[in-house]
Amino acid sequence: MFMNTTSIDLRVRGFHLDGYGHVNHARYLEFLEEGRWDYFDRHAGLMGVLSRGDVAFVVVNLNIDYRTAAVAGDDLEVRTHLADLGSRSARMSQQITRKSDGALVVRAVLTFVLLDVANNKAASIEGELREALEPLLVS
Repeated sequence: MFMNTTSIDLRVRGFHLDGYGHVNHARYLEFLEEGRWDYFDRHAGLMGVLSRGDVAFVVVNLNIDYRTAAVAGDDLEVRTHLADLGSRSARMSQQITRKSDGALVVRAVLTFVLLDVANNKAASIEGELREALEPLLVS
């Protein structure tokens, strides 16, 4: 059974902080990427299609809305789901919340395209890959 929304927990460490004592904005990119890797790890059928190496997902846009600061010692939850599936691109939605009070720390939407590796061009999301992605959509 697929989990359409995945969740991982992270603890904010001192090396994540900037000079103001809160998580540096660039570190949130890493936290979000951890969430996406976990998402793909949990969907073996999807990874089976991608692991052949003839196609790859390529990020073409990432929008991040920083809502509140996280600080050292905060336990964060990163939630990830597939939000939209088009013919040539798809969007993943992610959010990071602070576990102690449920505060929304970051909201992000990432757009990716499917790359035909041999031709180095965007390809249509169809066939076996589309069949693996469609059941994962969260409205």
